[in-house]
Amino acid sequence: MRLIILLSLAIVFIVFTTSKLKWHPFFSLLAAAFGYGALSGTMSLEEVVKSVNSGFGNTIGLIGIVIIAGSIIGKFLEESGGAFALAESTLKIVGKKNVPLALSIIGYIVSIPVFCDSGFIIIAPLAKALSKKVKISFAVGAMALSLGLIITHSIIPPTPGPVAAAGILKADLGLVIIIGIPVSLIALIAGWLFSVKIASKIYIDPLPEAAGIETEPAVKPSVAKSLLPIFMPIILIILRSVSSLPSAPFGAGSFSAFVNFFGQPVVALLIGVILSFLLPKKFTRDMVSPTGWVGEAVIAAATIIIITGCGGAFGQVLQNSGIGEVINSNLSGAKSLSILLPIIIAASLKTAQGSGTVAIITGASLMAPLLGTLGMDSPFARALVVVALGSGGMIASHANDSYFWVVTQISDMSVNQGYKLQTLGTLTVGIFASLTVWVMSLIIL
Repeated sequence: MRLIILLSLAIVFIVFTTSKLKWHPFFSLLAAAFGYGALSGTMSLEEVVKSVNSGFGNTIGLIGIVIIAGSIIGKFLEESGGAFALAESTLKIVGKKNVPLALSIIGYIVSIPVFCDSGFIIIAPLAKALSKKVKISFAVGAMALSLGLIITHSIIPPTPGPVAAAGILKADLGLVIIIGIPVSLIALIAGWLFSVKIASKIYIDPLPEAAGIETEPAVKPSVAKSLLPIFMPIILIILRSVSSLPSAPFGAGSFSAFVNFFGQPVVALLIGVILSFLLPKKFTRDMVSPTGWVGEAVIAAATIIIITGCGGAFGQVLQNSGIGEVINSNLSGAKSLSILLPIIIAASLKTAQGSGTVAIITGASLMAPLLGTLGMDSPFARALVVVALGSGGMIASHANDSYFWVVTQISDMSVNQGYKLQTLGTLTVGIFASLTVWVMSLIIL
């Protein structure tokens, strides 16, 4: 029981230091890794250091370039006006009478490569303008956009949380996408319904200056160009996963080799980066300089990579301490929890310390040594656990979450309105996503 008690204390330490003391997750996770390892009694201090180094290095080696590439794609979509082009075209498809649905879809697509905080800031002026134009409460438009953004941000790679969790759990990214898409679509429907049925009961007047769409970029790329950097990597990654199935649907020839190479997440995302260079009207050397768009994207990705590496270090220490065997002998009934365990862990961490990404990464570190014990070490099961962590990591955005403040402040919501809208909305989509994961687990596991 010593290791289980230590693990519980480590979780409490991470939550307390990040939420109450406002420590950087890098320091909290690293301190927890060293503290747990040193007090475990199953490893020498030298072995603890080796576990931290190998866990940190191996994790970053798996996902570092992927996260940076995703950040660069997102930056070029933001700065070139590509995100606005996607928003505009989606509205044309669904019609002005379906503004909430349009904003949900816009958020869902844009947040695949763009952080949800950035995505909300980018699309909010358009959302305000559209809400004003069709005379609906901005609470509806804001929540449709906000929930659409957080769903793919939490579940669909290449956003950092699912990518990092896949790296820590050694899950196939293509399978994560394949499983994540139906889960995210169910959550999207739930978020849209929440917006039109619940959020509509609260009236928030769009700001007066949003009477027209003044924020439209003077020049923006075509919709096709804007979609390419997002969906080409996803298609390549999925094709590689299909090619790797035991039935070998693509055979063993040159086409299979081609798919297996270009479908590797690093290669696929770098192709997406190259395609994103087509978005600006005029591509300049300054854009790829240390102070240009690429430089800004790399800096934005650095913090996530460091936190991810520390999560991997913590997970490696847990694995090397033998916690899996201990839990196997002490928690024989844990298998009955099945896929609910990662959901509960991620939801608890998210609610306690605010960051969905940190909750997903930390949850993955905690789940890694337990997969065998819980009977979830097959490729499909590992991918499902990643999606489960993302689903739980949406529950629930409140005052300790930076995204909560981005949404409430830009939307001119009071704190109480924020709890009724953003907190309840993220709770709703998280629960529906989690229920969908549970149903899928009955089939897959």
